[in-house]
Parts: sequence; C-alpha cells; structure tokens
Amino acid sequence: MKRIWKRCAAALMTLSLAIGMGVPAHAAVTNSEVTAAVQDTAKYVYTTVQDPQVGSIGGEWAVLGLARSGYEVPDSYYQDYYATVKKYVEACDGVLHDKKYTEYSRVIVALSAIGKDARDVAGYDLTKPLGDYDKTIWQGLNGPIWALIALDSAGYPMPENPEAETQATRQMYIDRILECQLPDGGWSLFGGTESATASDGTADPDITGMALQALAKYQDQPAVVQATQEALACMSEQQSDDGGFSSWGTANAESCVQMIVALCELGIDLDDPRFVKNGNTMLDNLMTFYRKGEGFLHTQSGSGSNQMATEQGFYGLVAAQRAAEGNSSLYRMSDALSIPDAVETETAKGQGLEGKDPAVTAQPITSPGKTFPDIAFSDQITAIEALAARNIIDGKSDGNFDPTGSMTRAEFATIVVRALGLTPVDTGAFVDVDSTAWYASYVGAASTYALINGVGEGRFNPDGTITRQEAAVMVSRAAQLCGLETEMDTAAVRNMLAQFPDYMTSAEWARAQLAFCYQEGILSQTELNIRPQDAVTRAEVAQMLFNLLSSADLL
Repeated sequence: MKRIWKRCAAALMTLSLAIGMGVPAHAAVTNSEVTAAVQDTAKYVYTTVQDPQVGSIGGEWAVLGLARSGYEVPDSYYQDYYATVKKYVEACDGVLHDKKYTEYSRVIVALSAIGKDARDVAGYDLTKPLGDYDKTIWQGLNGPIWALIALDSAGYPMPENPEAETQATRQMYIDRILECQLPDGGWSLFGGTESATASDGTADPDITGMALQALAKYQDQPAVVQATQEALACMSEQQSDDGGFSSWGTANAESCVQMIVALCELGIDLDDPRFVKNGNTMLDNLMTFYRKGEGFLHTQSGSGSNQMATEQGFYGLVAAQRAAEGNSSLYRMSDALSIPDAVETETAKGQGLEGKDPAVTAQPITSPGKTFPDIAFSDQITAIEALAARNIIDGKSDGNFDPTGSMTRAEFATIVVRALGLTPVDTGAFVDVDSTAWYASYVGAASTYALINGVGEGRFNPDGTITRQEAAVMVSRAAQLCGLETEMDTAAVRNMLAQFPDYMTSAEWARAQLAFCYQEGILSQTELNIRPQDAVTRAEVAQMLFNLLSSADLL
C-alpha cells in the first residue's frame, strides 16, 4: 500500500495526461478499411463458429465480437448460445471451474453483450464466485483483471459471497493490480505475487493491455492515473517499429489487440504520437495479420488463419471501429443487444433431429472445463474441449491430447460410438478383435449399427491407422444414423469435390461420403486439398465429430 500512496501525490501532476497526448499524427488504415474488415471477419466468424460453446475459442470471444460489431446475426444464434450456457451451467451445478475464475468472467462478458443477466442463469448467479477475493486472485493477475472487466461490463454490483474467506470489493481488485505493477511500469501474469518466476519480471503486453482495460473505468483515482501513465510509457517503449508487440519473444496479433482495446477503453486515439513508430500504428500492424475471407494469422509466418487470433483480432477491430464512430467502448455495454428469450418448443436444443435412430442420444456434460495443456493454440480447441467435457474423447497417459497424432481404427470406432451414445456390445464380428480388448464392445456396437466394415476375411485391423477418407465414410454413416440426409447424386458429388486438385486421388467408394462431409461442413471447404489417404489427426477427428454433433443437434 505504501507504493500506492506514494503514487497519489505524483498522479495529481499527470492527471491531464490520462486521455492522450497531442494531435493524431498518422492514419494509414482508413475507417472504411476497418469497417470492411470488421464485416468480412464477422462473416467468417459467424460461418466458422456456427454453434458457440462455453469456451474461450469458438465461444465467448466470438459471441462478444459479433454482438458488439453491428453485424446482422439472427436472434436465434444468441438464443442457442444462451441455451448452451444454461445447459452447461446446469450440468456442472453452477461450478464452471474450481480454480480458474476467469471462466466465470468470460461468460459474464459474453452474456452482458447480448443483454442477459449473469446473476440468473438456470437459477445460478455466475457473478457470485467473483465475490471470493482469495480464489479470484489464485490464477495470477488474470483473476482480478477480468473480475473488474466482467462486473463493470453491465454495471453489476459486487456480489456477496458468504462462503468466501475474504469478501472482495472492487477497490481490493484495483489495489491488487496496482500492487503488482512491475518496476518497468507494466504487468505480467504473476509479477509482484508470491508465484512470480524470473520470466515474470518484465512487462508482458497482453497482461499490461488487459490491466489497462480493467483500470480504464477508475481514472478518477490518482494512483490509477499514475499507474496508467507508467504502463503506457512502458508499452510505448516496447512497441516495435512496425507498430506491433511481441510476447514471449514472438511478434503476434493478439498482443497488438490487447493494447488496441486498452487505448480504446481509455479513450486514447490509436494514432496517439506515443504509439506511432516509424509511421506505423498498432492498427496498421494488426491489419498485416488480416487475411480477407480467412480471419487473422497468429504470427506473420503462419501458414493459415488461427481461430484464437481471428476471434481476438476481430474484437480488436470492433473496438477500433467503435472508437472511430464515437460509440461506447467494447466493454462498456450500456448499448448492449437485447436478445429476447427463445420460444420454448417441445423439442429442446441438444436432443437430436426427429429422424434419428432411437438408439442415438445426446451425451451430457460430465467433465466441465476439461482441457489439455498441448491444445492451447490448436484451431480445434473448441471441438476437443466440447467432446472432452462429455467424455467422448480423452487424452494420452501423460495428460496431453496429442492433437497432431494419428488415430487407430479401433480408437476411431470407439469415439464415434461414444459420440452417438450407443450402447457398447461385444458381437465377436471380427476374428482379429479379441473379446478382452478394451475396444471390443465399441467395435461391436459400431458393427451392429453398420458404422464400420472390415478389411476382408472377417478382419477389422483395429491397430491400423485410419485415413481421412475412411474417417469421412464412417462419419457419413454416423450422420445418417443421426437423421441427416446424406444422399447426393453423382453430379452433386462431382461438383463438390472438383474444387480440390487432388480429388481424383480419393477412392471411388469414398467420394460420395467425402462430398457429403464437405457439403454439411463436417470437413472444411477452405482447405486446399482433400488429402484422402493421409492419416487423419486426433484434432481433425475431434473437429469432424464436433461438426457432426452440431449439425445433428446433439450438443
């Protein structure tokens, strides 16, 4: 606290600097270019995140960006998301995570953006955990930062939490952020805490940007003003000549986004002289990661768009657009959408299509928040986490998921059976499937429902690696069982596959099923090649099944 009081006196001399310095000096990216990029990326996000889940990728950030962008999205999109949240909250009895309280904050922000009260979601108050000071700060500065952003997004009162050892206040979270400010003026995840390591001694632009976002509403406090100016000076010093930022030694889009949002929340022009380097603004830099029709790259060396970078790049552009148009900032949601409640129907969301086989059942969430350390930057993270939460898929013995690893035919049959909720049964259909094998009953069920065929002579080849075209065939059969129309005529199959240069390398027996998977969005048409005989990766399998379950209304 001594440091805070020392700052108060100095802050009185710098109060006038809180909203920037000087006249804008540079504006290479025009407002019309930003607007066009926002609309294009909104369309891409809306198309790729068709069924947003509870999760950082393919979930709340996509909903936030779309809701604050002005892009026309049907009310049903947000209604379905809200239904998904309620279902998720009910499944885990209101406990989104026992340690990571940013899980609550992220959902609160998204719900606030669509005009839903986070204090009553399926009867649970999602703001209540943020009243527990000790548990909120457990995960480093992310905790208090996002607690403030979430609570302030819709002006929620500080929730009372009778179970908390220490009842939190907003001021306690503000003070926690101030106390953890580093000597260089910025912040890092664990800098200033007992958990700090050597790497936490230098300001990180991501955490610094988010800290500034959280403090933006409290510029009436001299200590906050002083801390803000120190942080801005630090970030100005860190900014590279191309206008961007690096985190952990890598220049990336997301670091730039967090500082863009920070300036917008503070009411500082993006072409403020402090943040123009070699004629480049942060917005100029962010646009170098943008790919029309494809979202955003994580790094300039990336070979394709990255879902995390795309969703964050999207809401960064939205923040810039809102600032340019004089609208409220990204997180100040007095003008949030007001999505009406969905009309209740006899068939609840997630119960499947009318034409599905009675044996097919939606799998409940039994492991909420389950994730794996090696999928943080995977484009398929939403799919993996959604299936893991339902115990459809699992990781390896070392706790990782191994997203780029291959999958055996037995493993694939197993997770398809789990995904459809079919009852495992050992049929002894294949001579090379030992009845004592862990997968025997799953292979039996897959055979019973005609999801799989053998490889000839009564054999299944359970340890064989499954290819992309084999996976497409099995998923297509699963889709039919789910009540989806999978039949396509010869011309439609040819027209669908002809866009891929390598389609003639696919087996003739797999083409109709491949075409269906592309038509239904189970496989992405944005890929350049089918690669039919390549081994399908574990992450690709997760994405295919996630897309199938979404299309079949089984999530």
